[in-house]
Amino acid sequence: MEHIPVLLEEVILGLNPKPNENFIDCTVGLGGHSGEVLRRISPQGKLLGFDRDPVALKRAEQNLREYQGRFDLINDNYKNINKYGQYTAVLENNGILCDLGISSLQISGSDQRGFSFKEPEGLLDMRMDPRAELTAADVLNTYREEELTRILKEYGEERHSKLIACRVADIRKKQKFEKISDLLNVINEVYKGKPKPKKIHLATRTFQALRIEVNGELDNLKEFLPIGVSLMQSGARMAIISFHSLEDRIVKNFFRQESKDCICPPEVPMCRCGHKKSLKRITKKPIVPSEEEIALNPRARSAKLRIAEKI
Repeated sequence: MEHIPVLLEEVILGLNPKPNENFIDCTVGLGGHSGEVLRRISPQGKLLGFDRDPVALKRAEQNLREYQGRFDLINDNYKNINKYGQYTAVLENNGILCDLGISSLQISGSDQRGFSFKEPEGLLDMRMDPRAELTAADVLNTYREEELTRILKEYGEERHSKLIACRVADIRKKQKFEKISDLLNVINEVYKGKPKPKKIHLATRTFQALRIEVNGELDNLKEFLPIGVSLMQSGARMAIISFHSLEDRIVKNFFRQESKDCICPPEVPMCRCGHKKSLKRITKKPIVPSEEEIALNPRARSAKLRIAEKI
């Protein structure tokens, strides 16, 4: 399985890593972006990497072995970065990258954890960190119908969220949801005779919503952003790749807010917040993949890259 890092050239151009600088990769995945950053910050620059998926982290360690001694990989949620004060030299960094997509290892379905609907016999798990308690099956089997509807609508922007949630609630009275095929059958049934999405699989939005809920992805991002900025040196850059509008909106609004001195509501005549800007937006509009990249790597099609610089 080939791993192709998304928007690699654009990320490197935006972060502008130089020899002997230090960087943080919040979502190492299989190490594609990290490897190129490490190459650019040779001979003494270091990288601190985080990932919740221990399987991906082991693969990343193998892929980065030529840079042994110049990187540390941590199996934890990137929002917990402040727990690792022993890496002070790297935490006071020259740049931070977050690639918020799931890795090619996860999306391939080869590990049977339910990230991909291409493996119908896989379990409805979807935990990036296998130590976490909540699974996708738990969500489907225990959440109230109204809550399921909300998750599918808000996190997946699924047009038939209410119908899918209603059908799930009916079926689970007789049989628990365990396998991917159990959920696919519901989605196929709901969409029968209805217009189908043109560019994505019927299950894409539902699977996205469940994955976001199981892994707390939006809350993690919101919690991390101010922490990440506080760790950056002046002139350091933060580059974030998102893959759906919910994540992109969080990043856009945060970068916009932190690039202003006053964030008081317009109706307040004088500033009372005392807020001071900490960032300069490098990208007012997100950078998106070229047609050539999408042709080589279709999973890049929805990627959006935003970059900001610490003042």
